[in-house]
Amino acid sequence: MGMEKKGGERKKRRLRQKKVTAVQKLYDACRDVFADCGPAVVPAADGIERLKQILNGMTELDVGVRPNMPYFKVKETGGFPKITYLHLSECDKFSIGIFLLPPSGVLPLHNHPQMTVFSKLLFGTMHIKAYDWVNDVVSSSTPNGTSSEIEAETISVRLAKLKVDANFTAPCNTSILYPTDGGNMHCFTAITSCAVLDVLGPPYCDPEGRHCQYYRSHPFANFSADDKQLPDGDNIKDYAWLEEIDKPAGLSVIGAMYNGPKIVEK
Repeated sequence: MGMEKKGGERKKRRLRQKKVTAVQKLYDACRDVFADCGPAVVPAADGIERLKQILNGMTELDVGVRPNMPYFKVKETGGFPKITYLHLSECDKFSIGIFLLPPSGVLPLHNHPQMTVFSKLLFGTMHIKAYDWVNDVVSSSTPNGTSSEIEAETISVRLAKLKVDANFTAPCNTSILYPTDGGNMHCFTAITSCAVLDVLGPPYCDPEGRHCQYYRSHPFANFSADDKQLPDGDNIKDYAWLEEIDKPAGLSVIGAMYNGPKIVEK
């Protein structure tokens, strides 16, 4: 009996050692799902579902983050609170990382060129506002209401449609955006301390033209356009003009060491 008991314990120990962590499952799935993808290539539907299901089941415990970490203590008296980024893995096909936003932390409106992006809110409450580009709508680049006697500043803008404008509280399902749909340009505003697990395929790459571009939004009425070019039944309040801007002054995203369960990169 004693030998049988010891043998059973050894077997259980081996099974525990072989148990694959959630973050390893995520990495393995990303490796498979993005293997044949590239810029602007959306993964197959079954691959998207596989990643979504893994992410939907993940919590902060799976990556070793918690709301009482020092990253969430706001010390600044003005401007953007510092945001922390934990790097988990990156290759030419995809990247995995976690954004830690303190209360009132903001990731300003920015794009994800030629990417498919999965975002999982691990804890906290966050406001997300997201847009997609509208094609074939002509605009002037001078704001409406400008006196012809005054030389107006020329602003280059492009029309976008609002796709998301809501608060999200964990636990909630994974949000997915695509190269031309789903809210490719979004802004995150933390209402409480928040952690967001992000998967990007492919990752940003300046040499390949996938750099992070920031935007300022303007109300639809601020610039000239033909309302008849908008889809029937749409409300102009669901549209905005986006102006490309430099990285907002004061925005600080600091890299920090990831100390959660390790990923074995294969």
